[in-house]
Amino acid sequence: MPPEQGDVQVRAGAETDLTALTDLYNHYIRETAITFDTEPFSSERRRPWLLSHPQDGPHRLLVARDADDHLLGYATSSPFRPKGAYATSVETTVYCAPEAAGRGVGTLLYAALFAALAEEDVHRAYAGIAQPNEASARLHARFGFRHIGTFTGVGRKFDRYWDVAWYQKDLR
Repeated sequence: MPPEQGDVQVRAGAETDLTALTDLYNHYIRETAITFDTEPFSSERRRPWLLSHPQDGPHRLLVARDADDHLLGYATSSPFRPKGAYATSVETTVYCAPEAAGRGVGTLLYAALFAALAEEDVHRAYAGIAQPNEASARLHARFGFRHIGTFTGVGRKFDRYWDVAWYQKDLR
């Protein structure tokens, strides 16, 4: 069941979120192939990532917190590639706390993220989804992403190779 708007606050990520954001991401590092990071982060090692997402501009970090101030998830838009010609492209991602999965938190986060990006000079968004992940593919399709290809066996984690399906969304 989707969370009530009043039950969840979506806002820009801040320094005060760093520990909870790190803990959530480390869960996905340790337990899943959703991220290809293989070593958990300390909050201090994760700080540059947080600081690379200011409250405005094309590279955002939005967090969802419940009425008790527990982190439910986050969404980001980050540089797609470091070269200048890629400046109007972003890579987006969303992570939900395990207890918040399937409750509409990812939808709230992406809706807020794409509303913010509508005001920026961003032409296209990309998302790489480690396979299999049907829930993420459905979420991205709901937001107008379309599958553009799959890199097969591109990442090795947990002693096996994983595919990554790539999706894109036109923003202008």
